[in-house]
Amino acid sequence: MKALKYILLFAFMSSCGPLIYYDYEETTDFTQYKSYSYFDDMETGLSVLDQKRIMRAIDAELQKVGIERKTNADFYIDISSRDIQPTTNSSFGIGMGGTGGNVGGAISVGVPVGGNLLSREITIDFVDLSEGEKLVWQAVCESLYKPNDTPEKRDEHFNKLIGRIFSKYPPKG
Repeated sequence: MKALKYILLFAFMSSCGPLIYYDYEETTDFTQYKSYSYFDDMETGLSVLDQKRIMRAIDAELQKVGIERKTNADFYIDISSRDIQPTTNSSFGIGMGGTGGNVGGAISVGVPVGGNLLSREITIDFVDLSEGEKLVWQAVCESLYKPNDTPEKRDEHFNKLIGRIFSKYPPKG
């Protein structure tokens, strides 16, 4: 019974992480990129403060791999997001039952798992303008978030999320 509790806890905890999907242009030499900038007309779908948070997190991650932010850049970043319905509707069932003679009965209660969490999909595109606005790298991430978190919690959330997204950049192809 004790082992079952740990297995269920592990399964629940491992299912809570963000889903991240990557794609990139296979013919692109990512070692040529030394600078980046953001598109001026991005419509991120985020609040102004959350947009700044995600941009600071991206700046920090790209700096780690030696790419610096410049006005006239090698590639440009576009960020977009949208709120979505969570993909899973998990519940934990609690049941009770019994029999006596020819009579049987059962009671089951579904308790929703996850509370008041929302899900957001964030897309980050790297576009090379020297090749006619060619999309060269893309990450799409779906993660849970709490809209009423403190600014500190939001910073922490975006830093972790962007860290996970950029763990696969540059692609090793």
